[in-house]
Amino acid sequence: MKIIAGNWKMNKTKEDAKAFFEEYKALVKQTDNKVIVCAPFTVVKTVAKQKKKNDINVIAGAQNVHPAKNGAFTGEISVDMLKSMDCGAVIIGHSERRTMFLETDEFINEKVKATIDAGMIAIFCIGETLEEREHNQTFEVLMTQINKGLNGVTNSENLYVAYEPVWAIGTGKVATTEQIQETHAFIKELVTKQFGVDVPVLYGGSANEQNCSEIFAIQGVDGALIGGASLVASKFAAMANYQA
Repeated sequence: MKIIAGNWKMNKTKEDAKAFFEEYKALVKQTDNKVIVCAPFTVVKTVAKQKKKNDINVIAGAQNVHPAKNGAFTGEISVDMLKSMDCGAVIIGHSERRTMFLETDEFINEKVKATIDAGMIAIFCIGETLEEREHNQTFEVLMTQINKGLNGVTNSENLYVAYEPVWAIGTGKVATTEQIQETHAFIKELVTKQFGVDVPVLYGGSANEQNCSEIFAIQGVDGALIGGASLVASKFAAMANYQA
């Protein structure tokens, strides 16, 4: 079983999403894979309806959440608001949130806790920049992100870690098999030490329908967090249909 998580980012209206799933449902097969589509807030409910409407096995996800239950946080969305839309997962700590919106490890940690406490899946993203990798700082960066981002988290049941080398996101570049295996092994060792159980680790650097079989075959890769390829129904269905 693999976890196939799509990140639509700031793409697709409700109409676009409906058209996507009309095409997707004709292509996707019944497998043991867990499929998640993390959509813009305005489309989460549309994604959630697909399981009942079109008999599609998909979990609706969001791309952000605020850790507070409510309050004067203009433009933000709480866990309860997401749950009211039948949202079951949230991407947290994506590199775009870290760099464009200056989210700190400490703030990300609050989001992880709030999401897991609400019974939703937290897809916790970590990853190094090209400069950090070239200066042999990858493991140091990941250790800091994990230690701070998962500080005080005690329940790993709904926790997924997504390793996204920043230099491979949306660039078409994919880390080598050796780089992915080595890094996933490092992440799993750290997280297992904290929780005492295996936590799924997804790969998220330009994964697509052409390279997913090779990536999924790598030891320690439990699935993928997919960007551009998740926007195209035929490509996403091909990945969702993966079988070893």
